[in-house]
Amino acid sequence: AIALAISALPLLAAATPLEARNSCDTAPVQCCTSTTTAGSPAGSKILGLLGVVVQDLDVVVGLGCTPITVVGVGAGEGCSGSTVCCADNSHGLISIGCVPVS
Repeated sequence: AIALAISALPLLAAATPLEARNSCDTAPVQCCTSTTTAGSPAGSKILGLLGVVVQDLDVVVGLGCTPITVVGVGAGEGCSGSTVCCADNSHGLISIGCVPVS
């Protein structure tokens, strides 16, 4: 539990206003089926089931995320969901601390 709380500390920095980015410095750009906040019913349920603790309930969580890694494909091309850059992609099909990528 302490390790999860400590690992969530960098997410506090990711909870800044959502400004669209042109690139992603933290990880591969992600294509998520949908996005929600950690405090929403869907967000809190999936985070609870995974045992993930976040301090800021307004942090954006990407659901059903996969990296966009195809060379030559621009950010978002071929993504029918939300194209985002997320601070934490270590929880399988969800990503935490996401901002839109334009």
